[in-house]
Amino acid sequence: MAGQISPTRSALLASKASLKTASGGADLLKRKRDALIGEFFALVKDALAAREQLSSVSKGAYTSLFGAKAWDSPEAVESLSLAGTGDYAVEMQIENLYGVKVPRISIPERGQSANFSPINVGARTIQAATDFGGVMEAIVKVAATETKLRRIGEEIKKTSRRVNALEQVVIPGIEDDIRFIRGVLDQREREASFTQKKIKAKIEAEAEKERADQQAGNHGSAAD
Repeated sequence: MAGQISPTRSALLASKASLKTASGGADLLKRKRDALIGEFFALVKDALAAREQLSSVSKGAYTSLFGAKAWDSPEAVESLSLAGTGDYAVEMQIENLYGVKVPRISIPERGQSANFSPINVGARTIQAATDFGGVMEAIVKVAATETKLRRIGEEIKKTSRRVNALEQVVIPGIEDDIRFIRGVLDQREREASFTQKKIKAKIEAEAEKERADQQAGNHGSAAD
């Protein structure tokens, strides 16, 4: 960049301002990255807990399912699964986390009333249906947590790339410009100072010669 910049004092001031802006931007991005990393590791714990909960409720639900098939017959269980018509609704909002848009999902409480007629349905089949409702909740919780985790992770990578670009490319480039401009200005000042000294010495020499000529003329007049 040094070859493309005009080595003037105004350019030096502009480069200093750009350096201050870039350095401040890098500091802000690093603080943002550090905050996101903290959120990321906190979410990792939540994601692991959600996965463990999903594994636990799934085991319980499949145990209930096997029991229901054994006691109430596979045909009865399959018939009940086909009869279910209830929709599973969740409430989702988008929140801003350090500039990252992440989902916030609220899981509504399950209603106590069944979406099928309990007549001629065994207790174990009803229990299996209830347990699989818990599995659905656990799946939604895992999906919400891991989606949030993925988006924060992507933002951390993007922020790190921007910090690296500023610290390794932009800021060193501006510093090179500043050094170049200062070097040229210092050289100009030295040349100007040298020129001034030469001019001053010439003026003094001419003044000294003029005084000497005047003195020689005065001596000549006195002799006459």
